[in-house]
Amino acid sequence: MLDAIDCDIVFTVVEFHRVERDCWLVDAGQDQTIRLFEIPDPDAEQCIVTYRAKIKSEGLSGRSHLEMWCRLPGRGEFFSKGLNQTITGTTDWTSNEIPFYLKVGQRPDLIKLNLVIEGKGKLWIKDVELLKTTLGDKLSKNISRGGAGARSKNW
Repeated sequence: MLDAIDCDIVFTVVEFHRVERDCWLVDAGQDQTIRLFEIPDPDAEQCIVTYRAKIKSEGLSGRSHLEMWCRLPGRGEFFSKGLNQTITGTTDWTSNEIPFYLKVGQRPDLIKLNLVIEGKGKLWIKDVELLKTTLGDKLSKNISRGGAGARSKNW
């Protein structure tokens, strides 16, 4: 079940971003990492956090992927990168998602959602989502299919 959760979202506007219809357009002239959102105190622990978005490209000379950073107080920052879901060249809309597994006692105080671009070209991104799938005390061995006691929430 997906539920909306209220949270404070900080949107960082970068000079080369442009809103085009229902998406953001990035005309990249070089390698760059674009911070799309920061979610402070996301109330996540013992769960799978999933960053999901749709991306398309035009004339991308390198590759692009999603990237999520979770900052754990007293431990540092840890990442999940969509290196197995890169796009390159010219593509139509593709659905991309990357997970981050949080164990008991791992409560991030900040989650950062990025779009990584290696090379030159145009990219569009839309339908950005951050989902939380809580995990029960007794987990199924196959949590990728929801598992026992799994429940999803949409920030």
